[in-house]
Amino acid sequence: MTTNATTLPPRTVPAGPPRALRPRIRGTVAERVFVTRSLLQELRDPEAMLMAVVLPVMLMLMFTFIFGEAIDPSGGYVDYVVPGIILLCAGFGASSTAVSVSRDMTTGIIERFRTMPLRSGAVLTGHVVVSVIRNLFATAVVIGVALLVGFRPNATALDWLAMFGVVALYILAITYLFAAIGLAASSPEAANGYGFILLFLPYVSSAFVPVETMPDWLRPIAEHQPITPVIETIRSFLVGTPLGSSGWIALAWCLGIVVVAAVWGAWLFRRKAGRR
Repeated sequence: MTTNATTLPPRTVPAGPPRALRPRIRGTVAERVFVTRSLLQELRDPEAMLMAVVLPVMLMLMFTFIFGEAIDPSGGYVDYVVPGIILLCAGFGASSTAVSVSRDMTTGIIERFRTMPLRSGAVLTGHVVVSVIRNLFATAVVIGVALLVGFRPNATALDWLAMFGVVALYILAITYLFAAIGLAASSPEAANGYGFILLFLPYVSSAFVPVETMPDWLRPIAEHQPITPVIETIRSFLVGTPLGSSGWIALAWCLGIVVVAAVWGAWLFRRKAGRR
C-alpha cells in the first residue's frame, strides 16, 4: 500500500530590519564607567598616590635646603626650583598610568571587555582622566608645601589660572604618552622601566639650573626639548620672569604630544586588543 505524502510549503517569516547582536552603548556611558573604575582602583592603592606626592616634595626640600645655598646664596632658589618640581611631580604621577594600562593589557581583562559593546578608547579614557585629576591634586599639595618652605610667588589670580591651565595641558600630554607606552610595553615591569627614562628629562632642562650654565654640547638639548618652555612659561606666570615665545612653544609641544600619543595609543590598542 502506497501513501502519498503532501509536502507543505515552508513557512515564511516576514522580513524585518536586522537586529544588532551587540548594540553600542550610547553617549559617554562607557567613558563614565571606566573613569569610575580607574578612580576606585586609585582609591584602593593610596601608596601610589602617596609616592607621587612624597617624592617630588622630598626633592624640593633637598634642592632647597641642601643644594639651594650653594646654587643661590641669596636664599631665593626655592622660587626658581618650584616650577621644575611641579613638572617633576606630574611625571611621577603620570608614570603609574603606563603600569596600569600595561597591567590591563596583560592580565586578560581586555579579553572580557572585547565581549562588550564598548568603544575601545573608553578604557584608555578612564586611565587618562583619573591620572589628570590625581596629578592636579598632587600639584596643589606640592605648591602648598612650597609655600610653607618659603616660596613667594607674585602671581595674580589670572596668572594662577593660566599656570594651572598650562600644568593641566602638560599633564594631559604626558599622561597620554605614558598610556601609549603602557600599550607598547610587553609587561608592567617593562612599562615602568620605559617610563622611568622619561622622568630624567626635567633634569636636562631649566628646571634646576639655568640653561646658560650647562656645557656647550648639552645646552641645545636643554633648550629644544619640551620641558624647558613649559617650565619657563610656569615660571613666568608665578614669579614674573620674561615669557617671550616660551608660551607658544610650550603650547605647541603639549598639543603635539597629545595628538601623537593619542593616535599612537589608538593604533596600538586596536592592534593588541582587536577591533570592536
